[in-house]
Amino acid sequence: MPVRIRLQRRGKKGQPFYHVVVADGRAPRDGRFIEKIGTYNPLTHPSTVVLNEERAYYWVNCGAQPSDTARLLLRREGIYLKKHLMGGVAKGALTAEQAEAKLAAWKEEKSRKLNEEKLQSINSRKDEMKQRLLAEQKVNEVKAAALAEKRQAAQEAAAKAAAAEENQATDETASATEEATAPVEE
Repeated sequence: MPVRIRLQRRGKKGQPFYHVVVADGRAPRDGRFIEKIGTYNPLTHPSTVVLNEERAYYWVNCGAQPSDTARLLLRREGIYLKKHLMGGVAKGALTAEQAEAKLAAWKEEKSRKLNEEKLQSINSRKDEMKQRLLAEQKVNEVKAAALAEKRQAAQEAAAKAAAAEENQATDETASATEEATAPVEE
């Protein structure tokens, strides 16, 4: 069986984290492995891949067969580009310095794009939080206005009730004084 480069699952339920390992093809997914060459965290945005590039290149050159996901990770990290460029060096199409310069330029471009993506993600989250805050402030203002109207209506009702009570009290005292001052007819 060939040697495989594959992912070994770690982490909790619903929160995967992977080790990128070189293992015998017959070994179980999370079992025995020959060498751990990196990690992969799909939960971050963009996903985080940390690889020992020298060892990954060594194993790819030795003929280790990567799984589909591992192949994508190796391609993303430039291992296959390096293999392609070193093949050109072996054939005499370019020099080792030219190959290293092309690889460095590609990595620089890739890191620039990743940084832009991270900044865009951070800025979009900040904008989203601002929008949420503005929406919450509008809702709070509406609630505060409704509460102020309710309090004002309650105060007006209390004032009307007090005025009515006062009017009733003055009417009762006026009628009581009229009865007291009225001549008694016999």
